[in-house]
This record gives sequence, C-alpha cells and structure tokens, in this order.
Amino acid sequence: MGDGIYTAVLDKHRQDFEQALPAFLPATGGLQTTVAEAMGYACTGGGKRIRPVLLLEFCRLCGGDTQQALPFAAAIEMIHAYSLVHDDLPCMDNSLLRRGRPSTHAVYGETMALLAGDGLLNLAFETMLRCSSCLPPQRVLHAASALADAAGIDGMVGGQVIDLESEGKNIDLSVLEALQEGKTAALLTAACVMGARLAGATAAQEEAARVFGRQIGLSFQIVDDILDVTATVEQLGKPVGSDADNEKVTYVSLLGLEPARELARARTEEAIEALAPFGEEAESLRGLARALLKRES
Repeated sequence: MGDGIYTAVLDKHRQDFEQALPAFLPATGGLQTTVAEAMGYACTGGGKRIRPVLLLEFCRLCGGDTQQALPFAAAIEMIHAYSLVHDDLPCMDNSLLRRGRPSTHAVYGETMALLAGDGLLNLAFETMLRCSSCLPPQRVLHAASALADAAGIDGMVGGQVIDLESEGKNIDLSVLEALQEGKTAALLTAACVMGARLAGATAAQEEAARVFGRQIGLSFQIVDDILDVTATVEQLGKPVGSDADNEKVTYVSLLGLEPARELARARTEEAIEALAPFGEEAESLRGLARALLKRES
C-alpha cells in the first residue's frame, strides 16, 4: 500500500494528483509573489491526500473520467489546506508545526498566512468553474455546490465555530458529533459526493458515497483524538496533547480510550457496508477504511 494506507489503485490516484497539482497553483514572479508562494507552501507540504484520492476513486467507481476530475481534486485540497493554515493561526490553535515542518504562518507571518488561506479558498472555486467547458455544466455546478456546502457555515466553518465556543465547557456527545460532522466529516463527505456527481452517478451511488464519506470522516476524527493522547510529535508531525491544553472535549475525554476505539470501529464498519452497491470494485476503499482505523499518524 502506498503511504501505508493505499492500494495500487488508490496510489495511482495520489500520484496523478501530485503530478497535476502544481499546474493549478498560482504562478509567482509578480507583485503578489509572497502570497502565491505561501499558498503553494500550504498545498505542497505532503499529507495523505485522502480527499483528492476519495474524489478520484468515487469518480472511477461511478464510471467517470478521473483525468477530468483532477481540477476538482485540486480544489478540495486547496480548501483543506486553507483550513489548516487558518486553524494553525495564533487566533485559533496557535500551532507552529504542521506535517512535520513549520506551519505557514511560522514561515510567512500571520498576515500573509491569513491572506494565503483566503486566496486558496477563492482559487478552489476559480479552478472548478473553469471546467464548465470540459464537463457537462450541470455536473460542474453540482460538484462545486457540494464543496461550497461542506466548507461553509453549515459545514467546516460551522464546525470550527462550535469547536471554539465549546473550549473549556462540558459538552455532550450530540454537540461533539455536530462539531465533528462539520469540522472533519463534511469535507471528506464532499470529496466522495463530488466524485460521484462528476461521473453522473445514480442516486443510489451518490447516497452510498455520502454515507461512506460521513462515516469515514467521523471515524477519522475519533482516531485523531486517540492519537492526540497516544502518539508522539514525530509520528503525527504536529503537536500532541493540544486538545487537553486548549480544554477541548474529545471522543477520548468524553467516552474514554477503549469506548472511543470501539466507536471508531463501528463507524468504519458502517462505511464499509455502504459500499455494497459497488461490489468488488470498491475493495480498495474497504482496505482504505480499515487502514485509516489502524493508522498511527
């Protein structure tokens, strides 16, 4: 498995994405060079590329052209990267480390990092909307709409709001789930749905993609919470123990370590069950789901 979690099929998507990504990033050399470089720094710092890979694989499973879907894979990674840049800022988590190297604001300063995040958010939609002549316009708009919904106030931004306003408070599981539905699961769900929509999927295929993405997203966050108390800085490439330092309620602090692990396993099984409409063709995604459950970074 590529990167420890990918089969050959999925790793091919990752490689195609890595090769294509630079063409979608802003050129440097003008008066905006610094922010362009900061945008590129935020997007090219490694990572598992789970969201682009999911988008491309669901496009393939639903009969679409993955090469035509690459701009959308780039767009969702831009949104993810911008969220990490902003999440690391002093006004948020104040983290100086991301993916094993200095975070964007640690290199370019807080103001430029803020602008780089803003630039990536806008560039994501510019990149998708340029594809209206390459794909049926309705598919482009439906895919872009899925990303807009996931990134906005009812998705990632909303989840971050709940997260910030919950610090130092005792929240129950329903609030924690709403927080993580937005902050983590929404974008992973969007990746799966976007791939399906770009391929012109059936309603049943799109719903299967949606359920898989949601369950994988929630399981992913539970594992993140577990790793925050069990892993090292070297394993994660970012500070550990930050949730406790910021007085955040997590699946581990709320449920305990073993119940949290059991909930992650249950979510993973639900994700795997959702892939039934795709038969054996979805075996790579089943393997990914299991690998993400067992990851150590």
